Amino acid sequence: MSDRDNRISPQLANELNAASDVCTDAICCNVPRVYDSCADKDCVEDLRVYFTDCAQKTVDCATSVRCRKCEIISCYVDVEATPFNKGFYSVDATFFFKNTFDVFTSPSATPTTVCGLSTFTKKCILYGSEGSVKVFSSEYTSDSFDEQSLAITTNPRAKVQAVDPICLSAELRNIECCCDCCNVPVSVGRLFDGSFQDVSANRAVFVTIGMFIIVQLERDVQMLMPAYDFCIPQKECCFDEDTPCDIFRKIQFPVNEFFPPNVSNIDNGNHHNGCCAD
Repeated sequence: MSDRDNRISPQLANELNAASDVCTDAICCNVPRVYDSCADKDCVEDLRVYFTDCAQKTVDCATSVRCRKCEIISCYVDVEATPFNKGFYSVDATFFFKNTFDVFTSPSATPTTVCGLSTFTKKCILYGSEGSVKVFSSEYTSDSFDEQSLAITTNPRAKVQAVDPICLSAELRNIECCCDCCNVPVSVGRLFDGSFQDVSANRAVFVTIGMFIIVQLERDVQMLMPAYDFCIPQKECCFDEDTPCDIFRKIQFPVNEFFPPNVSNIDNGNHHNGCCAD
């Protein structure tokens, strides 16, 4: 028995043997291979939120704020080789968040909804292997000098995955500086009403957020893979000519919306009377 057979279960070995019987060919594919990755859970405290001139006027009159949600609107990723450590690269991922708040100007007043911008930079060092070749492609791009694409750099590609953060707290504070400036990329600034330049601020909002991040370094490699057959679609492209009422009748009744599940149905009865388990 080989070392490979020792590392897999008998059931998986049988499935691989069965698959090899129907394999018709072995093909060479160019695919991205992940050389290194990391996952992190970050709790970012006292993150300054910047507002446009329109929203800052409301914040200056606020007595309290409540964070409604925090969304990732963009992420700038930069990859640089680390000196004296071949094969390793520094990945800088700068996140831009759109924070939505309920701003209260008095205890009995109806809150006003405003949106602000905050940023956070995640740094990590990952192994991305080495490569010194220049890759050219015949794929056409409109901004190149001719129909052949320019050379691709030898640095590995960084891929950042993240979910929208959880807003844990929001605090309103007085600040001493009267002029508040924030350099915002044009693509990000157009998502907000107003301008971030030369904003006069007397009060500022600081938030604490929790977020989950996965960072990967990958390179294009050639791998030999078994080929079984072409992927021929099995479903017809048909247009539904039913009336809107006929389509509505096919939708199942949303029972769970009217009868929410009990706690016992969610965690199979392993609840702790509303307390957090250690």
